[in-house]
Amino acid sequence: MNIIRSKDPKELGIAAGKAAASLINQTIREKGEANIILATGTSQFETINQLIKENIDWAKVSMFHLDEYIGMPVTHLASFRKYLKERFLDKVQPLKAAYLINGETDPEAECQRLGELIRNHPIDVALVGIGENGHLAFNDPPADFDTEEPYLIVNLDEPCRRQQMGEGWFNSLDEVPLQAISMSIQQICKSKHIICSVPDKRKAKAVKDSLEEEVSNQYPASILQNHSDCVFYLDEASAALLT
Repeated sequence: MNIIRSKDPKELGIAAGKAAASLINQTIREKGEANIILATGTSQFETINQLIKENIDWAKVSMFHLDEYIGMPVTHLASFRKYLKERFLDKVQPLKAAYLINGETDPEAECQRLGELIRNHPIDVALVGIGENGHLAFNDPPADFDTEEPYLIVNLDEPCRRQQMGEGWFNSLDEVPLQAISMSIQQICKSKHIICSVPDKRKAKAVKDSLEEEVSNQYPASILQNHSDCVFYLDEASAALLT
């Protein structure tokens, strides 16, 4: 595990996006293709902005994403499918494949469908973030560190739901769904390389817990301490509480 600190969120995003592009291109050179995970949310704005500027043969890239609300139409502002389509997929050449989570279908069947797909696409590069409550994807504390299922139906706790409202995706807490489909902790950790972009002082406590507390499902992202190739990209605000 390594930590790279930047002055501000834009600088952080540029560094993380360039690092991700380098790893993706290295994988394409070695394997002829690359399988990636993209995260969403406000913490990923600058990283994705940089990634789409990079010279990558996207036709050799297959993409998965981390989570989606159950019952969320793709037209909703908060839809992560909408986010990825508008902020990424519409701005790069067509990918080899883009495996998006459909929150509008039967969630158990969708978990099974995606699980079968990702088992056949070992992940080379994962871009992730950390929630204000320390969650990784939508695995809120106490997270399930043990299940080998690639995707899960999860309940969203109130701090998680308040974060989504606070970031402007919803007008009220009552509008935030209670459940989501999320990639599991174990599946995320199977990624060969992980880039964790975490800007903003809102995330400072979660960053400190994830990096300085013992690995615990009470701090879901602390599991990344055990990963063989995970780099945290922080700005001054998110790193402010680190000792």
